[in-house]
Amino acid sequence: MLHQLASVVLGPLLLAQGRSVHHTVTKLPEAAGPRAGTAGEGPDLRLLIVGDSAGAGVGAATQQEALSGRIVAQLASSFTVQWRVIARTGATTAGTIKHLGKVEAQPFDFAVTSLGVNDVSAGRSVRAWIDEQAALIDLLHTKFNVKHVMLSALPPVHLFPALPQPLRWYLGAQAKRYNRALAAWASPREDCTFVTLNYPMDVTILAEDLFHPGPEVYRLWAQAVAEAIGQRRD
Repeated sequence: MLHQLASVVLGPLLLAQGRSVHHTVTKLPEAAGPRAGTAGEGPDLRLLIVGDSAGAGVGAATQQEALSGRIVAQLASSFTVQWRVIARTGATTAGTIKHLGKVEAQPFDFAVTSLGVNDVSAGRSVRAWIDEQAALIDLLHTKFNVKHVMLSALPPVHLFPALPQPLRWYLGAQAKRYNRALAAWASPREDCTFVTLNYPMDVTILAEDLFHPGPEVYRLWAQAVAEAIGQRRD
């Protein structure tokens, strides 16, 4: 109720702040380097990473320092990891579903998602977003034979230095709602794990734009994902 009231009362200010952030925040490139490969030794493990700019490694110089490289590095001591990244800056959940529909089918054991921040920014309702997450997971199962999906929690948007108040509070509150809803939705399912990530909101570990993860955040995020995957493979 408070969020709906804020939308009405603060609507013009939030819109103006959103436009200002879009034009003033430093635009960073996606991480350079291969988006598919094989690394490690041991049993085969096929890994797909799908999502938005964070999934694409914005804030890291190379894929090796980004989410994909960090996860592979964590798993490579125990598995032969065949990995692929399908992620794009600005991607929403609905947009990712549409994009994956055009991608050639390829089997994977695990998928890791990085989605939600752009849905929050676009004003997607919690209910609509959860429905889209469910559709995405169905697609990953049916087209890519994914056995288990690691659903990454949204970051602490309410603490992002790049966002002015009250926009930071408004988007952050919605991001929290997304996380609560996704965690509750995934909890009873055997084919999904909601992966939380707690890290200090220290500007020294964020990217230059004070919005995206820096390499250290990617390392911590990857550690949480790799631990969850390891538990599922035990």
